[in-house]
Amino acid sequence: MGTPEHTPDIIFTRVDEAPELARLSLLPIIRGFAAAAGIGIGVRDISLAGRILAAFPDYLTDSRRRSDDLAVLGALVKTPGANIIKLPNISASVPQLVAAIGELQGKGYALPDYPEDPQTDAHREIRARYDTIRGSAVNPVLREGNSDRRAARAVKNFARANPHSMGTWHGTSKTRVLSMPGNDFCANEKSATITAGQAGDARIEFVAAGGAVTVLKDNWALAEGTIADAAFMSARALTTFLARAIEETRSDGTIFSFHLKATMMKVSDPIIFGHAVRAWLGPVWETFGSAITAAGGAPNLGLGNVLAAIDSMPNGAAIRAGIAALPRPSLYMVDSARGITNLHVPSDVIIDASMPAIIRAGGTCWDETGARRDTTCVIPDRCHAPIYDEAINFFKANGALDVARAGAVANVGLMAQKAEEYGSHPTTFEAPAGGIIRIVLANGETLHAHEVEAGDIWRACTAKKAPIDNWIQLAIERQRLTGAEAIFWLDAARAHDRELIRYVKPALAGAGVAGRFLILSPREAMRRSLETITAGRDSIAVTGNVLRDYLTDLFPILELGTSARMLSIVKLMNGGGLFETGAGGSAPKHVQQLQAENHLRWDSMGEFCALCESLAFLSGSKGNARAGILGAAAELATQGILDHNRSPGRTAGEPDNRASHYWFARYWAEALAAQTGDAALAAHFAPVAAQLAAGEAAILAELGANAGAAADTGGYYLNDDARAAAVMRPSATLNAIIGQGR
Repeated sequence: MGTPEHTPDIIFTRVDEAPELARLSLLPIIRGFAAAAGIGIGVRDISLAGRILAAFPDYLTDSRRRSDDLAVLGALVKTPGANIIKLPNISASVPQLVAAIGELQGKGYALPDYPEDPQTDAHREIRARYDTIRGSAVNPVLREGNSDRRAARAVKNFARANPHSMGTWHGTSKTRVLSMPGNDFCANEKSATITAGQAGDARIEFVAAGGAVTVLKDNWALAEGTIADAAFMSARALTTFLARAIEETRSDGTIFSFHLKATMMKVSDPIIFGHAVRAWLGPVWETFGSAITAAGGAPNLGLGNVLAAIDSMPNGAAIRAGIAALPRPSLYMVDSARGITNLHVPSDVIIDASMPAIIRAGGTCWDETGARRDTTCVIPDRCHAPIYDEAINFFKANGALDVARAGAVANVGLMAQKAEEYGSHPTTFEAPAGGIIRIVLANGETLHAHEVEAGDIWRACTAKKAPIDNWIQLAIERQRLTGAEAIFWLDAARAHDRELIRYVKPALAGAGVAGRFLILSPREAMRRSLETITAGRDSIAVTGNVLRDYLTDLFPILELGTSARMLSIVKLMNGGGLFETGAGGSAPKHVQQLQAENHLRWDSMGEFCALCESLAFLSGSKGNARAGILGAAAELATQGILDHNRSPGRTAGEPDNRASHYWFARYWAEALAAQTGDAALAAHFAPVAAQLAAGEAAILAELGANAGAAADTGGYYLNDDARAAAVMRPSATLNAIIGQGR
């Protein structure tokens, strides 16, 4: 594919799970149509498997080595010519990473094992390579711009005309959010904006009680204008809080549910998750914890890992009996039939998916019997928990959202250049003992310092000046284009937000638009936004990185029934475009269904919307008029999918993802054949449209021929290309009309 200087017009990403399977079906259609307009479509591999293989070329033979496509795209997004359609990829937890390594080793790739407790320099070096892959390794590299996320007009209109099911809220609901009363990240946060005299390479140090200094991170570049934060969560306070939360949940008869982001926050949140697992086991862990650890049980990897270790122990049955006898509330079940609890696997605990699901369902979740009940939602840190608490309180008082008349909440999110907490992985540490963790600037000044105890979780993060300025301007432009109410979700009582407000207020005043924006705390902003959309009006949430992630799942799931149909545009700061598709949180269950029943219910609406925007961007950036015609026709095809209810069904035997791609191709060809802007292009697609219409019965029959039977794509993390293509492109008739995706 060449270097960033010689790239195709549009690049699709090869990713994981259901979005990757759907790409195998959709991309040949897009390539066939794009070729008629002289548009080149390329692919770069940012899948978990691809990133693992790219990280270990010295362990692989030449024929098995992979290029570092993430690095290639990381360079490309800094150029004006970037035009990338990014599908959702796995932000791998350690269990997912280990499973992917095992699958690749089973396929003959001579990769080293993941060293969970490295004791040698060689093992530490291997661990360091793997740790660059896990968690949110992709997004910080590609997001060289801020986020503009909203529902496409066609998608929003369809949701209003065809409202999805919503649970019933009752004023007597016991569902609530429970957070630490203090000594969390929120309470202990310190923030400052770096001055010219402070700029340069800083370092993070641990100062032991006796005065010995250990450098935890050096050469940490802090440029002038950067907002630099530091905070810590007390392990002692967290332990006390979790014990109380479990007992309060048991007393009020609700389900205990735990909510973190143990994938994106790949250092801090797995540690917090481990605390929750130990708290759940309580006296059993106090008695047997050392022996369980010796048997391979690691609470940070989840209750499932701990139980597997217990089952391998000679006294495992007795320990299991002790766990069963603990006075514990019901646990939120990820999969009641399989006994998978909310604490089993850290990657199953994704707050931006789990909390909206509870709120949409009327505040209930599944218990071990498969019944829905009220829940206590445990979110330890209070930085962002108030938005969910306020939403729950609002719906208790007002009932579920009326989808048929609700307005929309769009989002302008600060995320460029590893902004805020999501960029904190290299600067998060578990205190080895009592002492002080501090940031020492290039000029020798101590910027922030915290007294910590052993096990406390300390983290630092930044937001850089250029992304902040760009974010504010993007908000101004979005508000100007729509006229909607716009709110900066910033809390003057929080240290980091106070520094952001010092940027926001002068910028709004300088642009003469201060009166068009509100600045409200996240709790106040949530209340105001829900009131606004309940009244049928629209709002723009202007937020930081974490709230961007949370809100662009919460509001779409309430408004549209899914976040997979969101339009997500990243306006790259150097002029390029990154077009992200829908969220992938449900992708694992989709793959399981495909493997068992040859039915893929993944909805490619996000890909359709991203394609329309990508083509429109290409038309403007490279003066390709035919790209604009293709993009406008693709919008009509997207509308046709919605108008004629051609999205995938949930059950085997119903039309699935592959059938929706046939209909997209047909509507797209029909729109192109009917357009009047390019006679040659219309003439090219007229016979394609006719063939797709004439072949309808044969194509749909071929696509559904093996429904209900098992499907084998040759892997989970790394599909066999031929097998996966055979599963995802089973219609010889459609393939012949479209071509082989040349």
